[in-house]
Amino acid sequence: MSQATKTQRTDKLALVEKKTIRTDITPFNPGDTVTVHVKIKEGDKERIQLFEGVVIAFNHFGARKSFTVRKISHGVGVERVFPLHSPAVTKVEVVERGLVRRAKIYYVRGRAGKAARIKTEASAHRS
Repeated sequence: MSQATKTQRTDKLALVEKKTIRTDITPFNPGDTVTVHVKIKEGDKERIQLFEGVVIAFNHFGARKSFTVRKISHGVGVERVFPLHSPAVTKVEVVERGLVRRAKIYYVRGRAGKAARIKTEASAHRS
């Protein structure tokens, strides 16, 4: 495959991705506590389900960008990966801004209780 063909293909991919990228989503980072509003289809009915937790990672880039949210439900850690630019994700609300020094905070998986807490902007100003 020649270099010109590869360039044409990437240009076409960029055009398609540009159409699917959403600009209405509030920017957020790993460590932030977010509420994700997701469309759930059950039979012929459609409803919005909320999933609130801490963003522990972003993956990929462009139209394929996704993020992982972790929460504790009935004492069990639950992680869910959401495609950022998907029409199924109707809204992402930032509940609390977290202060972390890592892009991927997978270390939270091995912690429980108070050890799993993440510093917030409000608590950082107090100390």
